[in-house]
Amino acid sequence: MTNVSIIVLDFGSQYTQLIARRLREDKIYCEILPYHTSVEEIKAKNPQGIILSGGPSSVYNEDAYEVDQGVYSIGIPVLGICYGMQRIAVDFGGSVIRSSHHEYGKAELKLETSSPLLADCDDDRIVWMSHSDKVDVLPEGFAPIATSDNSPYAAIANEDKRVYAMQFHPEVQHSEEGYLMLRNFARNICGVTEKWKMEHFLKEQIKMIREKVGTGKVLCGLSGGVDSSVVAAMLYEAIGDQLVPVFVDNGLLRKGEKEQVEEVFKINLKVPLITVDAVDNFLGRLEGISDPEEKRKIIGHAFIEEFEKEAKKHDGIKFLAQGTLYPDVIESISVNGPSEVIKSHHNVGGLPDWMDFELIEPLRELFKDEVRKIGLELGLPEAMINRHPFPGPGLAIRIMGDVNVPDLTILREADVILLDELKASGYYAKTWQAFAVLLNVKSVGVMGDNRTYDNTVCVRVVEAVDGMTATFAHLPHNLLERISRRIINEVDGINRVVYDISSKPPATIEWE
Repeated sequence: MTNVSIIVLDFGSQYTQLIARRLREDKIYCEILPYHTSVEEIKAKNPQGIILSGGPSSVYNEDAYEVDQGVYSIGIPVLGICYGMQRIAVDFGGSVIRSSHHEYGKAELKLETSSPLLADCDDDRIVWMSHSDKVDVLPEGFAPIATSDNSPYAAIANEDKRVYAMQFHPEVQHSEEGYLMLRNFARNICGVTEKWKMEHFLKEQIKMIREKVGTGKVLCGLSGGVDSSVVAAMLYEAIGDQLVPVFVDNGLLRKGEKEQVEEVFKINLKVPLITVDAVDNFLGRLEGISDPEEKRKIIGHAFIEEFEKEAKKHDGIKFLAQGTLYPDVIESISVNGPSEVIKSHHNVGGLPDWMDFELIEPLRELFKDEVRKIGLELGLPEAMINRHPFPGPGLAIRIMGDVNVPDLTILREADVILLDELKASGYYAKTWQAFAVLLNVKSVGVMGDNRTYDNTVCVRVVEAVDGMTATFAHLPHNLLERISRRIINEVDGINRVVYDISSKPPATIEWE
């Protein structure tokens, strides 16, 4: 079991996961737990430090989120961020009030005194504020170590107790030296020396899988994407022929997807892959369904039923493996705190009561870039590892409205043109994710001398590190023009192409 160096207690901030990202970038292993986690559970993980995240609530509300007061007496350093700072202020006897001057966005941080938290940080650097409350009275023993124009207590510290807090968000990229502050807390104040590496994680997971599975068999659902492919390769490394890898062709795949998956696993990796033709089952259930959440749930249930049917053909299957990732968990279900559910993922939330399987999700605590490193360690082809993410529900959530064969055909052809042009131009490798969305919005056009009234395709290309946040890619205009021209000329039923220039947040990467 990996030692947890830092525990992040989640109070519901949209940025909580970024705290973990920043620490892991410095090879510091951390876990995010609900804000109400008991001090006994925390002590059992033997952390070297605790971070209290931000959150949307106010500490003076009657139903304000509170932390087990025992965390302050464990004897390890504590850092509060935004709501976490206000929580610390109140818990130590200070006060918080509604601010007459709200701070949202960039602010200049002015260093007031030396502190190990701000070691090697420069004065007047930009930080990211997002608060409408402020600390009014400092608790006894605390002193300001940094200010901003609207925050006389932008950062505070009780050096004797090793308790620190900051009103801004060091975890976001807009905070210019925020990564350094988090590193100072973990490395200098908490004394974390361990360097967490992917190869260590892989060895530990393989050992844990062997111990958990024993002599049983594991059914692994393969989608052809990076996540499930890495899980399958990891399991095959751990238990060999006890793995039953199943690839379900649900009719919602990209052009040539099935053949590519079979080639990688059967030919390249010599893994005995089972392919199930379930096209009619999935498309039949989706007929007439336009609500995106309903689509996702239908597809999730259909997948599980297909796996259940396949499992009955094999003796001794006790486990079901999935490629669930950390962002999937975060966006789907508020298991780690009061964070708001954004969308459900077909592979998150456990199994139905009627399924007699135990779940194995070895990537559940990892981000996508970490999974790619694991894949390379396992010897998966770089072409597969560097593939853009593809959602489990497939093209169903890239068609606005009803899912049907004609629309899937149009979307596949548009999608493959987009990917071909990005690869030819070198932009596929420079971007995080790219895809086409069939809007099912018709508009008037002219082709030759004829009037057309056809569909619109939206092209979506984003840049990201882990998918938690993303910005639209600034593609050259001539590349966009070439993509548009080819789609309109080569795909029947499309007469208009638009480009999505929204970022995440506020938009999500996928449209549904």
